Amino acid sequence: MHGLIARRRGPSPRADGRSKAVRGLMPALRGASLAAAFAIAAPADATNIQELFEAARGNDPVLGAAKANYLARKTRLPQARAQLMPSLTLSGNRGKNDQEHVLGPNNVVDDTSGNQRWSVQLSQTLFNARDWYSYRSAKAVSLQADHDFATVEQNLIVRVARAYLDVLRAQARVEAAEAETEAVGRQLEQVQQRFDVGLVAITDVLESTAAFDAAEVRRIQARGDQGVFFETLRTITGVPHEDVDRLDRALPIVDPAPTDEQEWVAAALATNPTVLAARQAFAAAGQQRRAGIAALMPTVNLNISHGASETDPGGLSFSQETEGRTYTVSFQMPLYHAALLPAYQETGHQLEVAKQNVRERELVVARDTHNLFHAVVTDVVRVQARIRAIKSAESALEATQTGYEVGTRNIVDVLQAQQRLFSSQFDYADSRYNYVLDLLRLKQSVGGLTADDIAQLSSFSDAANPVARISRP
Repeated sequence: MHGLIARRRGPSPRADGRSKAVRGLMPALRGASLAAAFAIAAPADATNIQELFEAARGNDPVLGAAKANYLARKTRLPQARAQLMPSLTLSGNRGKNDQEHVLGPNNVVDDTSGNQRWSVQLSQTLFNARDWYSYRSAKAVSLQADHDFATVEQNLIVRVARAYLDVLRAQARVEAAEAETEAVGRQLEQVQQRFDVGLVAITDVLESTAAFDAAEVRRIQARGDQGVFFETLRTITGVPHEDVDRLDRALPIVDPAPTDEQEWVAAALATNPTVLAARQAFAAAGQQRRAGIAALMPTVNLNISHGASETDPGGLSFSQETEGRTYTVSFQMPLYHAALLPAYQETGHQLEVAKQNVRERELVVARDTHNLFHAVVTDVVRVQARIRAIKSAESALEATQTGYEVGTRNIVDVLQAQQRLFSSQFDYADSRYNYVLDLLRLKQSVGGLTADDIAQLSSFSDAANPVARISRP
C-alpha cells in the first residue's frame, strides 16, 4: 500500500532539472465496524505498535517505578493485619557469679553460683478498635494501589500510541513537504523555461523561486522533526527503532459505540480507575478517622507465658528448679493524652481532603469523557471532510494551472493552489491519527483500555510501506 500522501521518489528538486513529478494518491476509507475490523490480523515485518508496546512494558522507567511503588503499598495490608494476629516470643538468660570469701590470711574460699531461665510468651489482642480500623484503612489503601497502578498501565498504552502516531504524523508532514518541494521545483523549471523564451515576466520566476525556497525550508524542518519523534519513541520503549509500520488505510473511521454520550459518562464514573482510586482513598481516610476516635477506647490483651528457671546457689546449698505457666488479661484505657485531640482533628481534615478529591475526579472525568466523545464524533466527520477537501483542492489546482496556461491566472495563484493541496493531504493524515488517539483516550476514560486494544490496532499495520527514520535532514 502507498502512503496517505505523495511519497518522494527522488532527490530534492533543484532548478537544474533534477526534480521528478510526484502525485498524491488519496483513496477513500472503508466504512467497516471498528470492533469487527480490529479482529482481522495483518502480517507485519517492521516494528508495529504491538511490538513497541511490549518493549515499553519491559523498559519504561515510569511503569517500572510505578510497579515498585505498587508492590510497596501492597505490603501495608499484611502489616496492618499482623497487628491483629497473636505474637509468640521466646526469651532466656543464663548467669554465673564467682566470689572469693577471705576468712583469714591464708584462708580464701571460692563460692560459685549460677542461674538460668527461659520462657515462651503468647500475646493476643482481645479488643483494640484502633488496630481494627487501621486494618480496614489498609484494605482500602491496597485497593487504591490497584486502581492507581491500573491508571499507570493505561497511561502507558496512551503514551506509546501517542509517540507512535506522532512518528506517523511527522512522516506525513515530511511527505507533504517533499511533495510540495518537488511540485514547486517542477513549476520553477517550467516558469524558467517560459521566461527564457519571453512568455512570462521575471516576477513569475522570482515568485516561483521564493515559493521553492520556502518549501525547501519546510521540508528540512519536517525531516528534522521526524527524527525527534523517533527519539521520543525510543525514550518510552528503551530501544532505538529504525522503522515502524504505518497504519493501513483500511482502518475504519466510525462513531464510538454505544452512540449515547450519557452511557459513556455513566460508565466512566463507575469504572474509571482514577475515580475508583479517589473513592478508596476517601474510604481509607474514613477508617483512619474512626481509628482516631478508637484511640480513646480501651484495649484488652491476653498474655500466656510458660517458663522455667534453675538456680545453683553454690556452696553446700541445693539447687532450685521451678517451672510454671502464667495467664494474664490486661486492660488499658487512656484518660488523658494531649496529642489525642489534635490527631483526631487532623484525621477530620484529611477526610475532607479525600472527599473533595473524589468530587474533583468525578467532575474532571465526566468532563473529559464528554469532550472525548465529541472529539471522536468530530474526528469521524473531519476525516470525511478532509477527503472531500483533497478532491476539491486537486480540482482547484488543475483549474488554476489551466487558467495560468491561458493567461487568466498568475503564478501566485498556482503556487497557492499547490500549497492548499499538500496541506489538505497532511490534514487528512493528521485527522486519522487524531481519531485513533482520541478513541483510545475515550476508552481509557471509562477504564476499559487494555493491551488488547493495542493488538487490535496493530492488526491494521501496513508492513509493506514502513516509515524509516531519517538520519539527516
